[in-house]
Amino acid sequence: MPHSTPVPPDPDVYLDDPNREPLELDFAARKGPAIFRWLTVAMEQLIAAILVALIISVSANVIGRSLLNQSLPWADELARMLFIWLVFIGAAAAFARFEHIAVDILVRKLPQRGAYMLYLLQHLIISGLMGVMVWGGYVVMTRSTGRSAILGVPWNLINLSLVLCAIFIVAVALWRAWQCVRLIRNPPSASSSDSAHGAH
Repeated sequence: MPHSTPVPPDPDVYLDDPNREPLELDFAARKGPAIFRWLTVAMEQLIAAILVALIISVSANVIGRSLLNQSLPWADELARMLFIWLVFIGAAAAFARFEHIAVDILVRKLPQRGAYMLYLLQHLIISGLMGVMVWGGYVVMTRSTGRSAILGVPWNLINLSLVLCAIFIVAVALWRAWQCVRLIRNPPSASSSDSAHGAH
């Protein structure tokens, strides 16, 4: 009698949390606020452009030192400024797509209502922390009048990356918190959530 090989489980079972699905921005199905989806795509395009400029800037400095025996101070300064923008824009875009590293073992074991209560607490904490960063960034920008030493770029242009990143994360986190409140009051039925998850 032939032995049937067991079918391996779908990896998405371990990677995707079905309770998180109503909180996600679905770009293919155009689910979620359009402004968040548009801004996320725009940030990802900007990240690609900044990454190319960063590679060119660093490469120019390396070539200058290796072949011409002369460093390019402006390239080093430009690379530092581009890297700061890259970090903050990347953090905002990753947050919109739920791509930050997270330990979700607890939220997976909770019932639906408990999971959404935990998501609500998480996003309220994130909103509070990002609100502090927005305020701190604003204070720094109002007091900063200096420019970079070589390129003469205003420091506020660098500080702006932090403020814009934090504002975007606050907006997305508050939207998700509101979604959690709605889902706690009216949790989706198990059948509808299973069918929606199976459609993906």
